[in-house]
Amino acid sequence: MTVIRAFETHEIRHQKELSGVWTFSPLDGPRADESFSVAVPSCWESYPAFGDYRGKGRYTTQFSGGGNLRLVCKGVGHSAQVLLDGETICTHYGAYTPFDALRTGVADGAHTLEIIADNGFSEDSALHVANDYHSYGGITRPVVLEWVPDVFVQRLAFTPCLGVDGVWEAQMRVTVTNLSSREQWVAVRATLCGVDCDFGGVDVPASGQAEAEGTFRFPQAQTYHLSQPTLYLLKVCLYDGEGRALDDLIERVGFREVRVEGDKILFNGEPIRIKGFNRHEDHGQFGSALPFQAMDADLNLLLDLGANAVRTSHYPNDELFLDLCDEKGILVWEESHARGLSEKQMQNPNFDRQSADCIREMLLAHYNHPSIFIWGILNECASDTQYGRSCYERQLAQIRATDRSRPVTFASCKYPWDISLDLPDVVSFNIYPGWYHDEPSAQYLQEMYEWLQDKTPGRGKPFIVSEIGAGGIYGYHVSNGLKWSEEKQAQILDDQLRAVLSHPGTAGVFVWMFADCRVSPENFYARPKTMNNKGVVDEYRRRKLAYDAVKAVFTSPDYR
Repeated sequence: MTVIRAFETHEIRHQKELSGVWTFSPLDGPRADESFSVAVPSCWESYPAFGDYRGKGRYTTQFSGGGNLRLVCKGVGHSAQVLLDGETICTHYGAYTPFDALRTGVADGAHTLEIIADNGFSEDSALHVANDYHSYGGITRPVVLEWVPDVFVQRLAFTPCLGVDGVWEAQMRVTVTNLSSREQWVAVRATLCGVDCDFGGVDVPASGQAEAEGTFRFPQAQTYHLSQPTLYLLKVCLYDGEGRALDDLIERVGFREVRVEGDKILFNGEPIRIKGFNRHEDHGQFGSALPFQAMDADLNLLLDLGANAVRTSHYPNDELFLDLCDEKGILVWEESHARGLSEKQMQNPNFDRQSADCIREMLLAHYNHPSIFIWGILNECASDTQYGRSCYERQLAQIRATDRSRPVTFASCKYPWDISLDLPDVVSFNIYPGWYHDEPSAQYLQEMYEWLQDKTPGRGKPFIVSEIGAGGIYGYHVSNGLKWSEEKQAQILDDQLRAVLSHPGTAGVFVWMFADCRVSPENFYARPKTMNNKGVVDEYRRRKLAYDAVKAVFTSPDYR
């Protein structure tokens, strides 16, 4: 069956993974209402005859049970309607963040669960639009059923901080939900690194929530380093007035600090040099529903390449992928969903709400991952306009209101017109010298850096080259180095990376990109094979010449 997380999240609460064989029925097109047996998670583009299907599809399964049921969907692309025994219990927009639905007092017995997924484009969808990646349809991440008591742990937020005496401390916030019609009192306690953390009692209002907060010291805690990514299980438990355990939640955490100091990004007080890759959740065989083994294989290739970071372009990733990054000590730039939106697209009446929902759900779900060192928003959107700037300002403020422990950034392509560089903690630019224009990489980078320092409020901040790269078709070889050949791609990347990593003003670089990915059919005219072909491996992870070229630079002692 599908792996849900890389560790057990409950010892008391009963949960059941609903991954397995479901019935799929397309609701549009010539095969509407036919039925097929399919694996879940999956995306329907991987089913025969549905490789280019855009519309709605119904997934159906059965389960047995009753009581207070909490259904957790880790990802449905890109809109979802969830029905229990024919009754809609929730709807959700956005393929890349988890959501849940609660039903109390469900009768014991057999039940039918239906999830209607929709990957269609319309004015109702501000974020999922025709783009330089594909909006897959289907239940692309695990579905989990939980049996919860009347009062249960909704979530847990963990924020580490190194004390002045060198002992690790952490501020913790536990959110408790009450499903009953009367106020309930519970005691909240946690264990971590041999320390018992007592939050005291909390009164949880009827059909509401309450929070318990506390700051605790952990003398035995070891620092989470990239070379030695030490992780701990943080166990929170609720107790009633007679001391009986009611519910629990387990998170996995690490003790580390990230901060910006001048033009440096400091990880545990030391400047980090980022050598990373942009990566889409996309695979030639699985689409966006990568299984655990494929995620792990991708990260092992990244480590082999000499990379220490990955950017989740351009949306939040599966939390299981983030678990693996935690374990392997790979830095993560986690990004909210949006790419290349014009000012007009950002004026869509749904844009602000759908963006805010995605950011909120991303932060709530992924806050505790120690590998995440920076939050990103709005890749290559309208940061060169006043209206666009106001959107950047709102979204960055939303992140900071929840998390002050990490810096924030956005990847711009608006050189030399960007008017929003005073807003982020870290300035990031996407550049493609040698590919989209012929100016030498070192010259282009220096000109942009001088503009940044001399003429913008981004001066003095850390600077990341968030995208750089070139296209290459796997297996296309020519001796004269034409564009789209593997030879030309390798040559351009070698020149680009040496220029960036030898520049004293850069904090690091993210290669565009790790693996070729599918794009929307509307973009076929600029993308051979209807793919973005800038990966150092193709969509099946077959290595191009660029793989060894990047590895040689990333592992060179000249760029440590």
